[in-house]
Amino acid sequence: MTTPTSRSAADANPFAGLMPVRLWELFAELTTIPRPSRKEEAVLAWVDAWAAGRGFEIRHDAIGNRLVRVPGTAGRESAPIVALQAHVDMVSEKHSWSTWDPDAGRILIQREGDWLTAPETTLGADNGIGVVLMMYIAESTDVPHGPLELLFTVDEETGLTGAAQLDPSLITAPTLLNLDSEEDGILYIGCAGGADTTLHWKGQSRFVPDGWRGVSISVTGLVGGHSGGEIHLDRGNSLKILARTLREIGVRTPFCISAVSGGNKRNAIPREARAELALPPGPDAMVRVGEAVAASLEAARGHYATREPSVAITSLPGAPPASVNDEASTKQLVALLSAIPNGVLAMSQSIPGLVETSTNLAVVTTKPAAQGGEVSITSSSRSSDRQAMEEAVDTLASIGALSGCRIESFDKYGGWKPAPESNVVRLAAEVHLRLFGVEAPITAIHAGLECGLFAEKFPKIDMVSFGPDIRGPHAPGERVSISSTAKFVRWLGGVLTELSGERLT
Repeated sequence: MTTPTSRSAADANPFAGLMPVRLWELFAELTTIPRPSRKEEAVLAWVDAWAAGRGFEIRHDAIGNRLVRVPGTAGRESAPIVALQAHVDMVSEKHSWSTWDPDAGRILIQREGDWLTAPETTLGADNGIGVVLMMYIAESTDVPHGPLELLFTVDEETGLTGAAQLDPSLITAPTLLNLDSEEDGILYIGCAGGADTTLHWKGQSRFVPDGWRGVSISVTGLVGGHSGGEIHLDRGNSLKILARTLREIGVRTPFCISAVSGGNKRNAIPREARAELALPPGPDAMVRVGEAVAASLEAARGHYATREPSVAITSLPGAPPASVNDEASTKQLVALLSAIPNGVLAMSQSIPGLVETSTNLAVVTTKPAAQGGEVSITSSSRSSDRQAMEEAVDTLASIGALSGCRIESFDKYGGWKPAPESNVVRLAAEVHLRLFGVEAPITAIHAGLECGLFAEKFPKIDMVSFGPDIRGPHAPGERVSISSTAKFVRWLGGVLTELSGERLT
């Protein structure tokens, strides 16, 4: 287990000397504001106060999205309106041992060379950097631009809810720049659609016989990551490793499951998982559990190698649970968890190296026995091909049906079809070439961008998505590149200047 960072490390100012100064001041302030998905009241109040303090017009819709109108700079008041967009919520993840907590606005931030990082939690650069970029541009006197519509959306991370329920009347701009991409110098012109599926399973319960013992099986130490942008890296999924461990145990000794849990965000690869078991009397059962855990750990280390250097699987004896699923139900639950697909299902045939379809076994919870002991298993599927996504969802539903599950599918959202001939894509690529002397690659992303929903609401809008380097979003250790952010400020400013009618030289 990684040792928690000492308090003294937090006393140094990681933002000292960073440029542009105002941009990093805004980001430092933002990291102290709680903003988990669906609990964005504090950050929205912060945005409102910022806009009101500068005399900008503020509008909002029923779901809580904010639209801030910024006048054009002198001489550009009549230029075409451009919308800039970012989401205010963040994925709040932390190591189980850490005392830092993004949900409370407490994030330990450190500077490591060119990176700002949160070693024990998520940093919130996804999409906090986009939020403060919009505010910085609006405040700046160094970036000529036409009238701007700054769109701050809510609840992106749990289902793109803000974009899905956006009041279309808020946006009048013919061009939208999405600031939610995470790779320096790359233009994104398409994204995957997706859907979540939950299988609700209930087994046959029984009381634990006298003499049986309890044991907890835990999977910890995994890297985790974004279930869209990092699914192709084949990192360990704690729930799949746990299922494999339970199969190993079942080969060696009978057991019954009381509860299974793991993961807490549908769009994050789960890093930890746990199962509570009851074992029959006698010392052999515990010995065989130890053998199974050792075998499963050896297999995980062999498969993942350097991708998961800290993977751990442990067994801890304890008091037996009051009730468990009987042996037949236990075998069915283990088979169900084992059968659920996870990872890349298909690669794109049109964009080399792009994942087309994937499924992430994301979250498993078990209700207490007093509430029926139901196990809920949520998977998040993504695809840039609508038919392939439907097939992925159908596969999950079919597996659930074979196990007698109640099936729930929700949070479906459409993809964004690439338009490489787009005017704003061409312009952004030209600006990058003139400023930095290299061409910007143009591609799509295997993740859900709000642009997919904007494309449905505004069929004629011209869009592109770009941003600075951010690594490890949705997992502790998330970091953002300082130099890449400074570079992106120049790129974004150049695009806005050209959109307002002035050609960069």
